[in-house]
Amino acid sequence: MNNPVGWFEIYVQEMDRAKAFYQTVFDVELTKLESPGLEMWAFPMQPDGYGAPGSLVKMPGFASGDNSVLIYFSCADCGVQATLAANSGGRIHKEKMSIGQYGHIALIVDTEGNMIGLHSMQ
Repeated sequence: MNNPVGWFEIYVQEMDRAKAFYQTVFDVELTKLESPGLEMWAFPMQPDGYGAPGSLVKMPGFASGDNSVLIYFSCADCGVQATLAANSGGRIHKEKMSIGQYGHIALIVDTEGNMIGLHSMQ
């Protein structure tokens, strides 16, 4: 059985700023995807790995922030990524907190106004 989320997109206004933020916070290199009318940069994808692939997207007429979708990124220690986010132009909305047997979460806001979740078991 597959994971319920098959893809995610994070809409942005300033692609260079957003790319720098996500690449720094998660220590990844985003890859340009060719798509007519859109600027898309994908997160690293492992076809046989766990989790959902996705990308940053810049589309004329589609604003970032204030959306109702919350994506959680898996981390070794979500407190570390929260600090990196704050140091990279974002902000911490909710500091690292325990969610009992399910580990810990933190909520951050990226440079484009999108809130994302961070999850770790420690």
